[in-house]
Parts: sequence; C-alpha cells; structure tokens
Amino acid sequence: MSMYVNVTCTHVTKHQQHDCFKFKSCQYISFLSYLQHHRNPKTFHSFRFSLYHYRIQFNTMKIHNFCISLTITLVMMTNINNIVVSKSTHIPTTLDGPFKPVTRRFDSSLRRGSDDLPMTHPRLRMNVTANFPEQIALAVNSPTSMWVSWVTGNAQIGLNVTPLDPASIGSEVWYGKKSGKYTSVGKGDSLIYSQLYPFEGLLNYTSGIIHHVKLEGLEPGTRYYYKCGDSSIPAMSQENSFETFPTPSSKNYPTRIAFIGDLGLTTNSTTTIDHLIHNDPSMILMVGDLTYANQYLTTGGKGASCFSCAFPNAPIRETYQPRWDGWGRFMEPLTSKIPMMVIEGNHEIEPQADGITFKSYLTRFAVPAEESGSKSNFYYSFDVGGIHFIMLGAYIDYNSTGAQFAWLKQDLQSVDRSVTPWLVATMHPPWYNSYSSHYQEFECMRLEMEALLYQYKVDIVFNGHVHAYERMNRVYNYTLDPCGPVYITVGDGGNIEKVDVDHADEPGKCPSPGDNIPEFGGVCHSNFSSGPAKGKFCWNKQPEWSAFRESSFGHGILEVVNSTYALWTWHRNQDSYKENAVGDQIYIVRQPELCFNESKSQNSQKSLPHSAAPSHISQDFSIIISQFFGVLFIYGLHFQVNQ
Repeated sequence: MSMYVNVTCTHVTKHQQHDCFKFKSCQYISFLSYLQHHRNPKTFHSFRFSLYHYRIQFNTMKIHNFCISLTITLVMMTNINNIVVSKSTHIPTTLDGPFKPVTRRFDSSLRRGSDDLPMTHPRLRMNVTANFPEQIALAVNSPTSMWVSWVTGNAQIGLNVTPLDPASIGSEVWYGKKSGKYTSVGKGDSLIYSQLYPFEGLLNYTSGIIHHVKLEGLEPGTRYYYKCGDSSIPAMSQENSFETFPTPSSKNYPTRIAFIGDLGLTTNSTTTIDHLIHNDPSMILMVGDLTYANQYLTTGGKGASCFSCAFPNAPIRETYQPRWDGWGRFMEPLTSKIPMMVIEGNHEIEPQADGITFKSYLTRFAVPAEESGSKSNFYYSFDVGGIHFIMLGAYIDYNSTGAQFAWLKQDLQSVDRSVTPWLVATMHPPWYNSYSSHYQEFECMRLEMEALLYQYKVDIVFNGHVHAYERMNRVYNYTLDPCGPVYITVGDGGNIEKVDVDHADEPGKCPSPGDNIPEFGGVCHSNFSSGPAKGKFCWNKQPEWSAFRESSFGHGILEVVNSTYALWTWHRNQDSYKENAVGDQIYIVRQPELCFNESKSQNSQKSLPHSAAPSHISQDFSIIISQFFGVLFIYGLHFQVNQ
C-alpha cells in the first residue's frame, strides 16, 4: 500500500506530503492499488503522469477537496473509450508484444555526423588555475557511500614529459547536510598515468593528478553539500551538492536514469548532453566509448571519423590524451551533481608499448569493484534503490572458465529479488543487432554468458557500440521468449564516427563472415540454425526479435515505477526543442509470477509470446470492475467528508 502512496503524493513539501498520507478520506490509494494489482497499468500510469505534469499543489486547496478532485480524475481515467486508449496518450507495454518489427529510416535532411569540438571550445578548455579542482565527478559506491573524483595540475604532452608528484597536493572532501556548513571531511588517494609511445615523431602524455575520495556513512535519500581539493594550500572547489539514493527496497527507486553510449565530443554530443540536462536525470550510465581520443594522432590536430582511413601509416592506434581532459570538463556540470557510472568500450583500449591498455579508463574512474566482490574495474555491480545493476566487460576474458564469469554467477546468485526486483545488465557491444555495423561481432560472448543472464531472469540489457538505436522484443537464443531480457542499443550519443544507417537484412548489406572482427575474443560468426532465417547468415527482412530501430542520435531515460513496471523513453536529438516529443516509449513489465516458476516446461515458455497479453474480454471486465469500485469509493468518500 505505501508504495502507491509514495507514487501518488509527489511534488509537494514534506508537510503537505504528511497531510496527504495521514488523511483518511484519501481512499483513492486503495483504488490505485487495486488497479495495479489487477493489471490495468494504462489507467494507473495515465493517472500518475497527469499528477506529474500538472504538479498539483496541496497548499492551493483543502485536503479533502484535493482528494475528491483526484478521485474524479481517476474514475474518469477508467473510461477506456474516452481517455485510456486514446491514440495520443497510449503507451504500449511489453505485455502487448512481441511487436511487429518497425524501421524508421534515417532522416536525409539531417547530417550523419559532425566534427569534434576544438580544445579551445569554452566547454573543453581549462578554466581553473593549476592547483584547483576540475573535472569533478561523482560515482555510486554503495547505498551509504559515494565516490568524488577530480583532477588538479597541468597535464603535459611532448617528446619528453615529467610526471607530477601525486603527494604534492592533498585529496580532501568537506561535506555536510547544509549549504556552507561542512561537518565531515573525507580523505582519499591520488595518482597519475602516462601514455607513452616509443615511435619516432609520436608525442607522449602524462596526466594531471587524479584524486579519488570515498565518502562513507552517508544517509540514504539525503542531500549533501561538498567542496573538494586541498585546504592547506588552500585550493578548494566551489560548492556542489548531490543526493544519495534511497535504501535498496522493492518500494524505492531513483527518479530517472539516463543511458548514453558512444558519446564523444562533437556538436552532436553537445545536443545530446543539453537534451539530457533538460530531462533532469538522477544518474547517468555510460555504456562505453566515451571520448574518442583515439580518433587522433598524438600531435592533435583534426580528428577523423575513420582512423585507419585517415592515418594508414600510423605505427600504432594513436590517441590525443588531452581529449580526455576536455571530456571531463565537458561533463562536469552534470557529473559534479549526479553520479555517472561507466563501463569500458573498444575506444578505451588505447594500446601502448609492452601491451599496456586501458590506462586512462582505469585511472580516471572510481567504481565499486571491491564492494561488489570484483577484482577488476572492468566489471562490477551496484544497487540503486530497488535496482541491481551489473556492468560487464567485453574486452576482458568472458569465457565460462574465467574470473569474470565466476564473479557474474556469484553476483547473480546473491541478488535478493524481494529487495532489488529489477536486474539490469550493461556491456558495450550488443549481442542482438540487426545493423550491418558490428553484426554478430560478439557472438562468442553471447554464447558464453547469455544462458546465465536468462537463468537469473535479467530484465533489461543495455548496449552501445552500434551508432544507432534499436529495441528488441524479449528474446533468448534468437527465439522470442516472454522471459528473455529486453535488449536495447543506445550507441547513438553523437560521436565523430557518424550514425549507422545500413541494416544487415537489406539487399547487399549483409556482412561477410570475415567482417566485424572484435578487438578482443574469438570469432563465432555462424548461420542461423532455426527460425525464418534458418541456414542463412543474415535475415532477408527485419528480424522478428528486432521490435524497433532508427538511425538517429539521442539518449534514453529509464523511470522505474515499482517492482513490476518501468517506463523506457528514447529521446532523439532532433526533438530536443519539441515539448513531450519521444522517439520511442514503452512500459517494460516484469512477470515474476510467470518467469520464476521453475516447474514450467520449455514448451510452455515458447508458446507464451502470443498469450502473455490479457484478452480483450479480461480487459473489458477489469474496466467494468474498476468503474464499479470507483462509484463505491466516491460514496464512501462523500460519507466520511460529511461526518
């Protein structure tokens, strides 16, 4: 019951919220609970979002009048002919699926890509003196702890570089619950890294001093104000603030979680981030390929959309490391206020001599590896409210005999779905992908790990890598399955390599088995062994497991409503100035009563895609019952108010 109270009594002060909770005439809470329990999400969520958009305030009316107004609104919402299934407001759910595949073609009036921002751009250049913090970023560590990271000092680039001394400056965070009043001080570690190239004409790089401080003993659901730096110089940052997430529980969820992949630093990237800021997320998940610093020579200059095409004589895949510093400054207005969680992509490999890789990624980001039992920053997990996130590494051993697989199995076994009902996985390359780019590239990883994710009923899997958007029907082993995860590709952040437009199922666009060789792992390309594409390497039409795809830049927002429903919205960059415009939107619905029944047979699983959605008869019956209870409720409310 309290879950529905929390959803309903929003956008009010604590005092007003308390009045709402305690007022006995607000029996609409029971009615909401009834609607939710009896699978009428369209009415429930239409009502919920009407409150959100209109932001009704308690202080403009008496409490009992407020409740009466809400009741009337709710009963009106149950009139399916007038409101609920209006074409303009209807949001589908995964219970309505599997959906017929849909392709929205690339808009030829748009450019497929854009150039990178120069390092002199106001959002990329250094705006503090050497000892003061910049590139400030937050990361979740646990429900009661948060990482604060930043950079001080001047990075160096040249033939001969001298690393800075991390011990030359302290790492402090002053923080407290009131602005300007810091009751606690956290101290941490600092380090530097170098990117070295022993080739004639290539420049070397050594970073500024990178600081990581873990703030512990924080209260869940609490706003903290903080400054970071070294108070002995003194060189402290301006005040920032963040809010911790609620305690893990099936009733507690963050408001909006943003997902971005393959962002880069182009003018398209700025549109993505500006649009994202407008959507006001509470956390960002970066699904790999962050800066695209490896689209440059070490001497800088102009980046290329295709490195090997532009620089065929380069002795190694070079990078221009100052792009990392520019990216940290570019993201700081967001990451200094809300946590950003990252996972590595192929553009973070950045090879040096002697087989050194991922140096910048491993040094710049703090992640809860140790807290989640991982021995590597390449894979880890964490909880945010009632969601358990698993971040998987595709560019490190993922075989079933390896350390990551063993960790993943242990992590999945330890998840208590009564506390964190939602299980969300993320890795950079997609396993399900109907675009020509990266087609079947990580089939080996899928063959190793997919069964484990399915066994433990992972709900959603987010990917990047492919520079376009694609949402799948629930699928397992290339077969439609109501208990399979919903796979979503969001590699459309706006990077310099341009948007992908070719589909593998189109004439002449099917890659050969020798194409799309991964930077790590083996090659497991194969023809389909069953289904409409049996015996073929590519489908001759959009695959049935691909529900919707579009070649546009953008980002996604996940809003978990409760332990069963989560609203997924994909926002296109070209819609950033349009009110309430969405590129794709769907309620992802968990079915634990179906999918956690261990006694069900494999045959029954395969027959459910066509029977999972309730029949029209049951929907109509639910509507009639809802209206009946609404009438009874109004009578009871009228009786209590007039006592």
